[in-house]
Amino acid sequence: MSNILTEPRVRAAYSEGAGIYRIIPQGVAIPDSTDQVATLVRDAERSGTALVPRGAGSGMPGGNVGHGIIVDLSRGFRAIRVDPERRIAHAGASVTWAEVDDAARSHGLRLPPDPSSGAFATSGGMVSTNAAGPRTVRFGSVRRWVQGLEVVGASGAVRWVRRNGGGSRLEQLSETERRLVTEHVPKTRKSSSGYALNAFLDSGEEVDLFVGAEGTLGIVTAVEWRLDPVPAEVAGLLLGFADLAALGEAVPFLVGLSPSAVELLDSTLLAFVAASGADVPPGVEALLLVEFEREHASAARGVVGDAVRGLKHLTRTVETAPDRLGMEQIWRFRRQASPALASLPDTRRSLQVIEDGCVPLERLGDYISALRAAAAARDVPVAIFGHAGDGHVHVNALPDITRPAWQDAVRGLFDDVTGTLHRLGGVPSGEHGVGRLRAGILERFFGRDVLRLFERVKRAYDPRSVFNPGVILPSAEWSPLADLKVGDAAAPIPGDIARRLRDIERTGGWATPKDSLA
Repeated sequence: MSNILTEPRVRAAYSEGAGIYRIIPQGVAIPDSTDQVATLVRDAERSGTALVPRGAGSGMPGGNVGHGIIVDLSRGFRAIRVDPERRIAHAGASVTWAEVDDAARSHGLRLPPDPSSGAFATSGGMVSTNAAGPRTVRFGSVRRWVQGLEVVGASGAVRWVRRNGGGSRLEQLSETERRLVTEHVPKTRKSSSGYALNAFLDSGEEVDLFVGAEGTLGIVTAVEWRLDPVPAEVAGLLLGFADLAALGEAVPFLVGLSPSAVELLDSTLLAFVAASGADVPPGVEALLLVEFEREHASAARGVVGDAVRGLKHLTRTVETAPDRLGMEQIWRFRRQASPALASLPDTRRSLQVIEDGCVPLERLGDYISALRAAAAARDVPVAIFGHAGDGHVHVNALPDITRPAWQDAVRGLFDDVTGTLHRLGGVPSGEHGVGRLRAGILERFFGRDVLRLFERVKRAYDPRSVFNPGVILPSAEWSPLADLKVGDAAAPIPGDIARRLRDIERTGGWATPKDSLA
């Protein structure tokens, strides 16, 4: 294969993403055009070389690292064009959510899914994981806002896959197979766990197979985004709860009021926020940050009043925000979370091993209780937060990596939480994807028969398994904690590159070109 960078320092610079892994690739390609991607794919098909598509590298479950050729799509693919009449934005794969949203707002429009990583989350990466964020509770995940995709397929052919385009390379599913999907796919409000056969069966649209496929069916080089008008008015409130039972009762009530966000900050995270000097309400087990978007100020303030009155018997503290300025103050708690965790000492690493579980809404309190209990039993501190309105919880495990057998404790926590998610009818990923981390547990959630359908999807689009092998469908040697970036067994890389990768992790500097680290 031509134009592949194989210098050891370049390969080391691409050995890590935002998650827990360090895997030194065979080489790195940095194409700047769709034609160059197509040539890469044709060469890989002939040689049987694995390709690992990658945007900014901010994905957590390991889909952006691998032993093959990293295809860095973060440098070219910068075109962006907004069609305000059609409410469509055409964006290259490397255009970030923030750039799409900024371009749309000049026309009074926006891209409603707003992942917390939106400053560096690329269009291609968001599509690949069916990304979501705080406002998914009202506006859905990325899937709902994808109108079309430019995809380079296994033969190197470039084509657009658009809604209302009809057809797919997947042969028609039988009625028995359709029932399997309907009966065995967990019933959560959102999911980025495996191929979206349920969405495909509902819509009949091929694009729904590519959204959330994590680069395993082809390489996305451009996206057509649907846009939505910017709401006129915003109001909200911050609610404190003395126990998880009250929280579990409050969330379904709030979702019934059609909020644009219902964000969770658990006491495990609030302890870090308080330690950083922030003013956290005393005596609360959890905070809910709630936002309402409406066309008129009176409606926005009215629904805030409805929420306060309806939850008066459950809340310990209440802080209201009547307008956008007030909501900015409310959001301060959410913004303070990441800096608080970034200040951890080097001996206590934040590892994303159980970071994306999603459960049915009525089981949210049970899930948080079980998370806390499992972490305490394994003596692994955790920080819990997430998107309560979707029953979706992020967890940062914070082990002391100088402690003997810390990896055994983390693996035990992974197993405990996997069992809990299965018992509660949840999925292991709500918005970040399966990656390598969770590939080996999907069968537990979907059953062997649905996994065979996943395998059929993969064969239909990638018969030689060139695109991101080991992601979604596990490799034969799958182990969730193999190839860690920390610990004595971590693959050796130059110390200066390791330090710069750690700085990117601490600061969220994923927009940094990784070849510049070499």
